[in-house]
Order: sequence, then structure tokens, then C-alpha cells
Amino acid sequence: MRMLFLTPYLPSPPRTGGARRLHALMRGLARAHHVSVLSQVRAGTDVAEAVAATLAYCHEVVTVPNTAFAAHGPRKRRLQLRSLASTRSFEHRVYHYPAYQAALDELLAHNRYDLIVVEFSIMAYYRLPRGPLLVLDEHNIEYEIHARTARTDTQPHRRLYSAVNFLKLRREERAAWRRFDGCVLTSECDQRTLLRDFPGARTRVVPNGVDSALFQPSATPPRNDVILFFGAIDYYPNTQGLLYFLTEIWPTLHQRRPALTLMIVGQSPPPSILAYQGNGVVVTGVVDDIRSYIAEAAVVIVPLQIGGGTRLKILEAMSMEKAIVSTSLGAEGIDVTDGRNILIADRPGDFAARVEEVLADRARREALGREARALITIRYEWDVAVQTLNDFFRELQGWRADMPVVARRLASSS
Repeated sequence: MRMLFLTPYLPSPPRTGGARRLHALMRGLARAHHVSVLSQVRAGTDVAEAVAATLAYCHEVVTVPNTAFAAHGPRKRRLQLRSLASTRSFEHRVYHYPAYQAALDELLAHNRYDLIVVEFSIMAYYRLPRGPLLVLDEHNIEYEIHARTARTDTQPHRRLYSAVNFLKLRREERAAWRRFDGCVLTSECDQRTLLRDFPGARTRVVPNGVDSALFQPSATPPRNDVILFFGAIDYYPNTQGLLYFLTEIWPTLHQRRPALTLMIVGQSPPPSILAYQGNGVVVTGVVDDIRSYIAEAAVVIVPLQIGGGTRLKILEAMSMEKAIVSTSLGAEGIDVTDGRNILIADRPGDFAARVEEVLADRARREALGREARALITIRYEWDVAVQTLNDFFRELQGWRADMPVVARRLASSS
């Protein structure tokens, strides 16, 4: 098939969770199909590097700068507040703009595609043709993230903003589902949410995965005094989860274990996180290869309180046989078992205790890690995800081919 992917950023090199999903699925599909991508790019992106890395497996790569991504800090807050008076969500303001639609129209005028895959519902604002199959890949249910933020955030202004934006996003996301021939979800939990709101949708769960040959256990023993958080630090659920850990859990751990180091690894850490540097906290920013940091850590933490989809950070740490301590929401959508291949704790005191439990017991850490990798090799390899996605595309093709026959039968029986 000739496939066109619409993405909010280029998939390669894959340095964030979302990019790793795009990279793995698109590269896997490109082994059997003709894959092109039309991507937005934000300010600060090394476009030449990203285009070259993506062209390693894609037939064609077209990029459109998105200047709205340059908004951050106070300017972003002002834009968010201004969006409260609009009938459209803040995401619509950021991701929808004429230059991208023009580039899409140009591609469609000169190319024939069998399938268009839209990555994230925030990229579904654009006018799409009726001929190709249309598939939406929901990395997470966007409106659920805002609903959870409105319920749990401690800042009144953010709760207000999220409560209002949630209603707009929910309306936009539900409308998007009805425009597509099929919707892909990363977890059964998200699938249930979508089918509750739109029972007639054709859906398939394509879990996030990991390349277990790439994310292998390290032969070098970890440092017993290092715990690790990694991910896109500028993504609000990660920022909020880290602030929860730094204020509610880290002081207890550091007081009991003064030699302990918390490594925070990921792109664009905001000032609220950078303010905690020192006194055992190290903030690295983005790194080219996360594996050395995972290998060094004794424990990987996932203290998330809001979010959606499934966390690639958990799967990658599991693949490297790491002991992981997570909140229930952090591990949501992944088929883990508390006490067997992960440790779950939702209260600050319990979270600190479970981190200490595995720091103090090397045999316990190693047992958790072995069970974690065993689960990865059975259920969460990227090759399995690619095959599941490819099968779904073929099923949708069959459904589309049968549509005229079904329509005739319905007409003759009426």
C-alpha cells in the first residue's frame, strides 16, 4: 500500500516516547509498503538530521515549520488563557494552520495514497480526502488527560483551564473519531473509552512496544545509589509527576539515604524542575541514547498522577531488566502484576518505602527485572505491534471493498 502519515513531529531519531512509537511502526511498515510522511517541525529541531534519519526508511519526507511551538513559559500561559474565550481548544490553535493544509493539498494533488494515517487526534483538524482509507492512531485519549488534570492538579488556574479545555477537546476528539474508517489505541482501557463514546467505531489495540534486542540488560552492574526518571520533561504529565515526587517523596528518601542520586533525563526540563538541581538531583536534558542511563540506575521511577495511553519508559526499562516503582496510573494499560514484575504505590509514604525496598535488596531487584523482561519478550515486541497494525489495515481494506455489496443488500431488503 501507499501510505501517508500526518505527524506533529518527525519520528527519527526517536528521542521521545511518541517518536519511538512512530519510528518503530513506520519503519516496520516500510519493509512491505510505500511510506511517506508530512510532518510539522518545531523551532529548535535539527531538521536536516531528522529528515535524513526518517528518509532511511521513508520514501518521501515533507516538513512544515510550526511557529506556535515556540510559545513557552509566560507566553504559552497567555495563549492558553486567551483560548478560554474561544470555542476551539488550545490544541487547535497550536496544531492547525493553513501552511500545513496547503502542503497536504499539494501532496494529494500529485500523489495517490491507499491509506492516510493521522498520528494523535490533535492532527485530525485538517481537511482529508474521501478516497484513501483514513486511520487515526490515538497515542492516548487527549481529553482524558485534561479531565484528570482538572480533578487532581493543585494549582487552581490550571484546574480551571483544564476543565474548560477538556470540554472542547472532548467535542473535537469525538468528532474526529467519526471521520475515520478505523481508530488505533495503545491500550484496552483507551479502547473502552472510545467505544463507550462511539460504539460503532472500528478499533484495534496496537500496544506500545520495545525492541528487546536494542534494549538489552547491561553486563555492567547498576549503581546502588541511583534512581532514574526519563521521558519528555516538558510534557505536562511528566512535569507534574516529577514535581509530586520531588516534593512529596524525594525528601524522605534523601534524608534516609544521603548518598542517593535522582537522575532526571529528558528534553526541555522547565524551570520548575531545574530549580531542584543539586542536593542529589541531576537534570541532564535530552540525551542521544537513554540506554546507558537506564543501565546505571538501580531503580526506575514512574510517579505519574495524570496521563493517558501507555508509558514507553516502563516497557524500555522492563526490557533492560530494571526494577520499576510506579503509580497505578503510570502503569495503566500495561499487563503488569504488582510484586511480580513491577512495584505499584499510590501514596507518597508507600512509594518511598517500595523504592527503599528494592534499593536494599539486590536479589529482589534482579527478580523483578527478570520477570519484567520475560513479559516484554512475550507481549510487547515492536514486530508484533507492526503485524497487528498491518492486519488491521488489511481488514479495513476488506471492509471498504465489501461496502458496495452491503449497501446493495440493505437497499434490496428495505
